[in-house]
Amino acid sequence: MEHPVRKNVRLEGWDYSSEGYYYLTICAKDMQCVFGDIFVRDGVHDVPRVALSPIGMVVENRLMEMERVYPEIRIDKYCIMPNHLHLIVALTYGASRTPPRTNGGRANQRIPAFVSTLKRMTNRECGQTLWHRSYYDHIIRNETDYQRIWQYIDTNPARWQTDDYYKG
Repeated sequence: MEHPVRKNVRLEGWDYSSEGYYYLTICAKDMQCVFGDIFVRDGVHDVPRVALSPIGMVVENRLMEMERVYPEIRIDKYCIMPNHLHLIVALTYGASRTPPRTNGGRANQRIPAFVSTLKRMTNRECGQTLWHRSYYDHIIRNETDYQRIWQYIDTNPARWQTDDYYKG
């Protein structure tokens, strides 16, 4: 049986272990809305927000632990949506300013390891497979790009019904 050829979403020639900012989107398996619901108070001018489900709370709690597990990765911004998670992460070398060790001459893949660990931790705690197999990443190249993505994440709950990931 032939398996489908998976598209490589990595930017060719980019060292994913280099310092910088990355935008990540990780989707729920089968795009199921297991992480929570968008909450809007009736009659009150309030910005829509996500009311996390118990599974969404597990995701948020494990996400907050990730900086301890990966001290060279700082979470600058995140938003847990009903069926996906957006993050801006900063990758640093830490106080020593020494690049991470490589494995057999290959660049240390800290972002994929970060995502894999988060998925594994949350799947284990919830007793089910929560996540889509792959994820989206984008290298944030400058301040304008960073601000645009920050704004996108910040306003994502308010745009939920027009979101590409919306399942109504």
